[in-house]
Amino acid sequence: MDFARILLLTALFFTLFMIWQAWQEDYVRPQQPVETEQAMLEQDLPTTPAERREEGGAVMDAPSVQQLESAQRIHVRTDVYDLEIDSLGGDLRRVDLTQYPQELKEPEVPVRLMDDGSRNFFIAQAALLPAAGTDSPAPNHHQRFIATQDEYVMADGEDSLEVRLTWQHESGVEVDKIYTFHRGKYVIDVDFEVRNYSDQPWVGHVYRQLQRSELQDDTSWFIYTYTGGVIYSQEDKYEKISFSDMSSRDLNRSINGGWAAMIQHYFVGAWVPPQDESSNFYSKSPRDNRYILGMVGENSQVAAGESAVFSSQLFVGPKLQDQMREVAEGLHLTVDYGFLTIISAPLFWLLSHIYALVGNWGWAIILLTVMIKLVFYKLSETSYKSMAHMRKVQPKLKELKERYGDDKQKLNEAMMKMYKEEKINPLSGCLPILVQIPVFIALYWMLLESVEMRQAPFMLWIQDLSSPDPFFVLPILMGVTMLIQHKLNPTPLDPIQARVMMILPIAFTFFFIFFPAGLVLYWVVNNVLSIAQQYYITRYVVKA
Repeated sequence: MDFARILLLTALFFTLFMIWQAWQEDYVRPQQPVETEQAMLEQDLPTTPAERREEGGAVMDAPSVQQLESAQRIHVRTDVYDLEIDSLGGDLRRVDLTQYPQELKEPEVPVRLMDDGSRNFFIAQAALLPAAGTDSPAPNHHQRFIATQDEYVMADGEDSLEVRLTWQHESGVEVDKIYTFHRGKYVIDVDFEVRNYSDQPWVGHVYRQLQRSELQDDTSWFIYTYTGGVIYSQEDKYEKISFSDMSSRDLNRSINGGWAAMIQHYFVGAWVPPQDESSNFYSKSPRDNRYILGMVGENSQVAAGESAVFSSQLFVGPKLQDQMREVAEGLHLTVDYGFLTIISAPLFWLLSHIYALVGNWGWAIILLTVMIKLVFYKLSETSYKSMAHMRKVQPKLKELKERYGDDKQKLNEAMMKMYKEEKINPLSGCLPILVQIPVFIALYWMLLESVEMRQAPFMLWIQDLSSPDPFFVLPILMGVTMLIQHKLNPTPLDPIQARVMMILPIAFTFFFIFFPAGLVLYWVVNNVLSIAQQYYITRYVVKA
């Protein structure tokens, strides 16, 4: 039984180690050297021949990276957005998510996901480039578009809102950049309509890119989530392109369909090209803490006197899995549950269906806990029966320890003989609990990553299930329930082990102070159910 306790203790600490290691691997990066003012002034980031890639006989250029400028701002308001488009390049420069407050105490201040005027720089750009070797006029993101108005509002009853920007060239080529916003949706259609009134064919391609800096205002020091780039392809599926990856080498890869995104905790910005189009995915790392992830499409031709439309989709908003599934294959994977996604995803599916019935995420977690407990009921029953039998033979174990004293070999032989006679398996008390450890880790990432938990109220003082309990009530209750469970279990013969097992509830109470309240709620309810089950089995089933 001592070995079983050690095994269980090791498993519990392994759980915390796995969570800590995941954070270390993904989110702790070495400090970058501070650049001098002279180094900043020497920045020179035009497109170079090395940034050109030839594929299928067509040369595709990655757009140049220059200092950001600004022109006329077009203000757009929908039911989910309050944003600004800059007429210079038609860039999406500022995005406020009006349905998501930044802080509970200031509900009128929305989350600002994109911004070109703060330390947390993040914008979306899309424009056109001429095919290499041609002089086709094309507006890149440094060219100025013209808007007919500077204010657009989605009216009540409207399902969509169109914002059209126009660029004209003296040769007769006209380009409209069209943003189409949809009611209740976080996906934006971004189209380029090329009208070729010149006497020469127009040949060019679309590029789409996200440009952002590393987050500067991370308020949590214990719970971290990945911020950086992600790409998706049929071949490699979901793949992180971290800021350190972008710093060390430029991405340069041909992908059919797919998408590219910059993600952070709960929110994402993603460019989705036509899924039948081949694009060259690229990254850049300017020297002023800006990172670029994007794609260059294939060359297309518009004959003289003809017109064509080149389409894209831009998802900017919370990681709502249902909406992202509708936009592109694999986009929902930006809700990154890690290596236990196979468990986390079904848990979230079940939790969301429970929420649809009860209308409260806290009660949904409680009901989910009950269901998980029912699934593991038989395993837990085996464990508690083993513990109850161990309590019955506790006096015999003490007698054996007194008889053999410090002779560990004879003591172990006598204990194993007694276990065999009493038909007790000392490992059966902890193995069922070990089986549940992956479920706990999967639930941790599910509650941490799901935007539905963000600022979700439960009751009384718990008004945000994604944040730690502000008054530490749940962690203390969890520690108390762990202590009660310890009292129901047989006391280890080794006094050192006994002291360690007494300290364990205190240690876990400290750790859980920093965990999301939703996760601690699960653990408290699970412990209460375990205590009730263990008490019933010990009192009535085994008749200890």
